[in-house]
Amino acid sequence: MKASYDALIVGAGIVGAAVAYRLAERGLSVAVLEAEAVPAAQATAKSAAGVRVQFSEPVNVRLSWSSIQEYRDFEELFGVSSGYRPIGYLFLVPRELERAYEDALALQRSLGVPVERLELAEARAKVDFDPAGLAFATWGPADGVIDPHLVAHAYLKAARERGAELLTETPLVSAERQQGGWRVRTPRGDYAAGVVVNAAGAWAGEVARRAGFELPVVPVRRMVFMTGAMPEARGLPLTVDVATGFYLRGEGERVLFGRSNPDEPPGFREGMDWSWLEPTLEAGLSRFPWLERAGLDHRASWWGYYAVTPDHNPILGWMPGVEGWVNAAGFSGHGVQQAAAVGRAIAEEVLDGRAHTIDIDPLRYERLERGRKVQEQNIV
Repeated sequence: MKASYDALIVGAGIVGAAVAYRLAERGLSVAVLEAEAVPAAQATAKSAAGVRVQFSEPVNVRLSWSSIQEYRDFEELFGVSSGYRPIGYLFLVPRELERAYEDALALQRSLGVPVERLELAEARAKVDFDPAGLAFATWGPADGVIDPHLVAHAYLKAARERGAELLTETPLVSAERQQGGWRVRTPRGDYAAGVVVNAAGAWAGEVARRAGFELPVVPVRRMVFMTGAMPEARGLPLTVDVATGFYLRGEGERVLFGRSNPDEPPGFREGMDWSWLEPTLEAGLSRFPWLERAGLDHRASWWGYYAVTPDHNPILGWMPGVEGWVNAAGFSGHGVQQAAAVGRAIAEEVLDGRAHTIDIDPLRYERLERGRKVQEQNIV
């Protein structure tokens, strides 16, 4: 184990793992600092595992589509499957948002991603739902799910084969700028690096504070519920009722479902909030009455953290005014579906001075300084 590296990456979730691989691939000496005993144990392991191109902002479409293509070809690239299954995403669009979703469809098509506009009868052939108040549906046939835990470990394995080191149970206690780089203090000793990449997920704001500055990323708890076995689950695509934010998809013989609680306060609140089940089901039953027949599998339901920013979009790239610090955080639930492309973009940022394969300028920290929040429509 060395004490000095070209780059230290804080966080060994899927984003940090992808960054580590891409930096090591390009010849940098890299160490990944992970607070937990094993990598990918937090948001990556607790993700609902969805990947989709159906966003309304060009940068999000590009990041997600590039990542999906990498996950699709993952076995050829890394010798192991990503678990990618194109089960499709179906967005049920209410009449009042018809124009916004038409515009998003036009954007997605202009960027060359596979999306379709479905009439409600066509959509109901995929999922049974009450069409009241809906205008149409959008369908992404390449959207689907992956195995994020497996992907994160594959990136880390590939990084380590290229000389990167993984240091578990090694949280960043403090970091200070010194001549030529950073000195990072951990319970296992001090480490030096020219660049620090903050990929700490829900802990990214706290990591920044320990380095002496503020980054507006906060943890917000989210619940995922699971039904017992029911026949409707088979082949069920991930379906979003845009009007309420309720979503569901098939998971084997069961149905996975959830809805973000807009009143959930930020902070590291732990455990299932079973009081949120009733409002979630109330929204779901209004669109999917057949859910009334579902029994709940309490043990299979789980909770985790979103890493949330003021506009629910990630903060990527160099931190202005903080030399040698790069952000790859604040994905607000979309880290799994953008990690592959973000890994490449951050490597370009570090080695080439600026990301160039995909223009990440709309997601830089500076937008928040200027009050220019990203107006992403499709937040789930």
